[in-house]
Order: sequence, then C-alpha cells, then structure tokens
Amino acid sequence: ADDDDDMDLFGDETEEEKKAAEEREAAKKDTKKPKESGKSSVLMDVKPWDDETDMKKLEEAVRGVEMPGLFWGASKLVPVGYGIKKLTIMFTIVDDLVSPDNLIEDFLTSEPNNEYIQSCDIVAFNKIQRLQISPYR
Repeated sequence: ADDDDDMDLFGDETEEEKKAAEEREAAKKDTKKPKESGKSSVLMDVKPWDDETDMKKLEEAVRGVEMPGLFWGASKLVPVGYGIKKLTIMFTIVDDLVSPDNLIEDFLTSEPNNEYIQSCDIVAFNKIQRLQISPYR
C-alpha cells in the first residue's frame, strides 16, 4: 500500500517538473530572434493611354507614390509601336510592408494617376537573398 502513495494518477506537476518547464520556455524565448522581413526587386512596365500622353508626367506620377518599404530605382522609356512608349521601372519593396498588387490597384491605376497610366504589368519579381559570409574560409 505504501507504493500507491508515490504514484501520481492525476498528473499534478512536481516542483522539479515546473522548474524544468519554465527553463525550457526561457530557453525558447532567448533563441527567438526578431524575424527579418524579406525584400523583393520588381521590374514593372507602365503603359500610357496613347502616344499623346506626357511620359514625363507619367513617370512623375509613378515616382510620386510614396509608402514605407517602397524604393524606386532606375527607369527607361521603351518604344512599343505607333509612336507609343512605355515606362519600364525598377523598384524594391519590403515584403511585409508593400504588396505590388495593392501598389498597382490602389495607387497607380486609380485617381489621379489613371489620367496618365492605362495599365501596369509586372515583368520580373525576384526575392533578394541576404548573403551570409563566413569569416572562416
């Protein structure tokens, strides 16, 4: 009958088990680093309404869109045909802050920018990888 006293049928934690669980939780918290958000490089074509669209104003409208995590890069005008040119522009985004789809729908192809911009197409979308260089080569 003395053996029954040592057995805990209801699963109450002993002081040692509680302490071990707390130490495991503390170790988990210590190993968690703040998650670094990824970045992406995007190449986009911005198409005007016609050959009479002022491409300088179109580019100003595009670059005038500012938001946290959005960085405009190089651009150039590319002939499409019949005297029409499109703006090809590069930009970098912080993935957690900027969605290219929202950028196009909510800012570029809506009022007042849709006066110049007929449509936008994403030509290339690349995730930017961070290089980890080891000091031990």
